[in-house]
Amino acid sequence: METTSENAITLTEKAAAKLKLVRDGKEETKGKPLRIYVEGGGCCGMQYGMAFDEKQADDAVVNAHGIEIVMDGMSVDYLRGSTVDFDDSLQGAGFKIINPNAGCGGGCSSGEKSHGDGGCCGSGSEGQGNGCGCSH
Repeated sequence: METTSENAITLTEKAAAKLKLVRDGKEETKGKPLRIYVEGGGCCGMQYGMAFDEKQADDAVVNAHGIEIVMDGMSVDYLRGSTVDFDDSLQGAGFKIINPNAGCGGGCSSGEKSHGDGGCCGSGSEGQGNGCGCSH
């Protein structure tokens, strides 16, 4: 049964615009929801991942700026209160998940490295959950 979780996660307008470009740029991802998930792994504990995927019956669903976000039950618990943003600074472009409930163990999307404050710096390819590195 689908659950609407409007307060589970926030998507910035900048991230939504970039996600629409990425999603609609490929026929196989056009119109699919964005799955954001948490998985265990490595020295950093939990890591985030993002992929355009099919919606499952028991997913929590958030609609933000024209992007449908889906999360499994475990992931929504870890991600509650987080914000997805897109950073296109000179240091590297990438999506980042800012989780006020996580330190370095929270992980980052897009192969980014964690600052230990829930923030990430981009260095990976868009939409790939390649883990994190703990750099303070």
